[in-house]
Amino acid sequence: MSDPPPPNPKPRDAATLILVRDLATEPRILMGQRTTRDVWSKLYVFPGGTVDRGDHRIPAAPLRPEVRSKVELAASPSRAAALGVAAVRETFEETGLRLATTGDACFPPSADPTWHAFAHDGSVPDLSSLHYLCRAITPPRRPKRFNARFFLAEADHLDHRTEGSGELHDLQWFTLGEIGELPLPLITQAVLAEARERLESGDLRTPEQTRLYRTIRERHLRLWE
Repeated sequence: MSDPPPPNPKPRDAATLILVRDLATEPRILMGQRTTRDVWSKLYVFPGGTVDRGDHRIPAAPLRPEVRSKVELAASPSRAAALGVAAVRETFEETGLRLATTGDACFPPSADPTWHAFAHDGSVPDLSSLHYLCRAITPPRRPKRFNARFFLAEADHLDHRTEGSGELHDLQWFTLGEIGELPLPLITQAVLAEARERLESGDLRTPEQTRLYRTIRERHLRLWE
C-alpha cells in the first residue's frame, strides 16, 4: 500500500522588505541570518513574515498607485494594504528600523505592541515608500507555504543601527558582492537577481510587468504578471 500524499496547505499571505542604502554609489542591502529551527536556519534572508489579522486595522500612508495595482492582482484592496503594513511591521520587529511618516496615529486598542512606538511619535507606517519587486508562491506539498510579496525601499534616511527581536542574527548592510558569498535560500537567490536588475538601473520604481515565481506540475516557472 502506497503512502498517502503529504498535506498541501494553502499558501499564507506574506510580505518581505528589501531595504537598500547607498543606491547611487555601491548599493547595500540589509540581511540577517535566521535563528529559527527549521529548514531556513542559518540561512541569510530579508526581513519579513506573514500577515496578521490586526494588520488590516492599522492606519497607514497608502501604497503608491502602481504598487497597489500590482498587489491587488492577487489580493483585495484591504488585503493589499495589510501586506504593506505587514512588511513594515515585520521589518521593525526584526531590525528595529521604522518606515514611518506623520499621520493620524489612531491605532485600535487591540493593536500589536509593535505599533506603540509609532503611536508614541504620532506616526503611521509609510507604505508610500514601498516599491513592488515580485511575488513567489511556495511549491506544493511543503509543510509551510507562502504567497509572498517582495517590496523594495530606500533606507538612507533611516537610522542604520539595527536592534530587532533576535529572530535575525548578524544583521548587516551587505554589498551585492558580499551577498554572493552568503548561504541563501533558493528563492532568495532568485529574488536577489530581480533586485539586482532594479538596483543596477538606479530606479526602484515598479515597472509595468513584474515576475511571479510558482510551481505547476513539478515545473518551476518564472512568469510575468
